[in-house]
Amino acid sequence: MSPAPTGLLPAGVETPADLRDRLADLRYLADDGLAIAAFLALRLSRPLFLEGDPGVGKTEVAKTLAALLDAPLLRLQCYEGIDSAEALYDWDFPRQLLHLRATEHADVDADEVMRAVYGEDFLLARPLLAALRTSPSVLLIDEVDRADDEFEAFLLEVLSDWSVTIPELGTITAEHPPVVVITSNRTREVHDALKRRCYYHWLDHPDLARETAIVRARVPDAAGRLVEQVARLTQALRGADLHKPPGVAETIDWTEALVALGATTLDAELATQTLGAVLKYREDQERARSLDIGVMVQRAVAGA
Repeated sequence: MSPAPTGLLPAGVETPADLRDRLADLRYLADDGLAIAAFLALRLSRPLFLEGDPGVGKTEVAKTLAALLDAPLLRLQCYEGIDSAEALYDWDFPRQLLHLRATEHADVDADEVMRAVYGEDFLLARPLLAALRTSPSVLLIDEVDRADDEFEAFLLEVLSDWSVTIPELGTITAEHPPVVVITSNRTREVHDALKRRCYYHWLDHPDLARETAIVRARVPDAAGRLVEQVARLTQALRGADLHKPPGVAETIDWTEALVALGATTLDAELATQTLGAVLKYREDQERARSLDIGVMVQRAVAGA
């Protein structure tokens, strides 16, 4: 029996546990579910579709995989109204115009001029095209839920064939498919056709133990007691019916802010003064104060 294909897995990674450990070496602490999802996506050369609340570490997965594979990270930030030209390629019109003006009175064949104008020298490769032409590479399609249906259909076509056609240059096919990570904050439902093409994983907020470990890895200068207190308080705030519950990114930001102020432990006054590091809406800050953040801090400190 021939050995199973390794797909896009890095050398030495043979199991999801191996991948989890290698990610941890790069300070990304994945749980077993995410480690299995990423392992299968790499081994089967399929896009990894990560969905979850903002701040749970979806984008960081792509960044860490790029570091692990020692490959460039090509990021396509989606937004309402994005079209294929902004994702795939465009022409450098100012330089094309200058070239045409420079050759206007020269004894050069017109067809030759046009071939030059629409040649590689004037092509602007956007993230999708760059990913198809760069091997290996990690393509991050961030917040695809912000794009519209037409752009989803375009993405599905590219991800199915790993090729694109540029009328002036012909068809460009990836020598090896890039590692693709697609993220969604679920501001709207993404079509099933795109999800079916991917390996799907819902990324949830971590439990207290893992969130504490993540913050300790990311903010090594913070006192251990402070890290646990901040993690406990952040988790309490997530259950406070906020407009935008804080993610792990905000827990890290809050801890960094407290360390910058020289804090080694948390108290009510300090927590109130630094709410801007974790709650980014005025209504959420008022909600936290109305719930008596002092009591929440006391519980977090006592629990730690």
